[in-house]
Amino acid sequence: MTRLAVLGSPIAHSLSPALHAAAYRALGLDWRYEAVDVPEGALGAFLNSLDDDWRGLSLTMPLKREVLPMLASRTDLVDLVGAANTVLFDRGLRGFNTDVDGILDALADHGITAARRVHVLGMGATAASTLAAAARLGATDVVVTGRRHADAELERIAAALSLPVRFRAIGDAAPADVDLLVNTVPGDLDDDRAVDDAAAFLEVHYADWPSVRARRWIDGGRTVVSGLEMLLHQAVRQVRIFTVGDERIALPDEPRVVAAMRASIGVGDL
Repeated sequence: MTRLAVLGSPIAHSLSPALHAAAYRALGLDWRYEAVDVPEGALGAFLNSLDDDWRGLSLTMPLKREVLPMLASRTDLVDLVGAANTVLFDRGLRGFNTDVDGILDALADHGITAARRVHVLGMGATAASTLAAAARLGATDVVVTGRRHADAELERIAAALSLPVRFRAIGDAAPADVDLLVNTVPGDLDDDRAVDDAAAFLEVHYADWPSVRARRWIDGGRTVVSGLEMLLHQAVRQVRIFTVGDERIALPDEPRVVAAMRASIGVGDL
């Protein structure tokens, strides 16, 4: 049997098994996809324990960066953002990042295909992917809020993208007239200043959906994009990788497969 899994710690809350199981049923594939708790520092040992039944892996934090030195090949996007969320066993480990396009596809579902001013909450791997997405949206002014005034890895990515980025520590004056606010940290960032002045809001984390901030936006009638939608779209690209080895090639009867994946996590058609 072909086996796949999502790895991370903690991982029990992950909806990836439901998404992938729905996709492989719709494709008529008897493949097994599970969630495996693999803490930081244990990825190498886990990989060494696998047999030839394994086809690929989805990776969450803290493993998206830990896997990099273990890859035999990787996409340019992995090099750019410094994180791989997908591994394919094919002549060694091939690394991919589907988070960036997952963000863009989720936003596009809501008609958001451009954003000049972007505000990112958080400084982790998902924030790195958000910077790459912001560049594709045509951003000309990006503010990153975190618990410090700078981050060397995000500065590297911004320079590679020629993306103007300013760093803001919690409590500093918040940016105004923002086109897109993206929260990449679990729950609501502990900030004593308003960060809600934006036309649209993407809440990446979905475990306690809707968050307090997302509910405030929904009640205010503003555009809110759920992290479930990002999860869906990045998973569609992972399924493409696992089945045909290329995220750019659509699945057979892909609309039907995506509809099954949506239903598996309760995300309706838009």
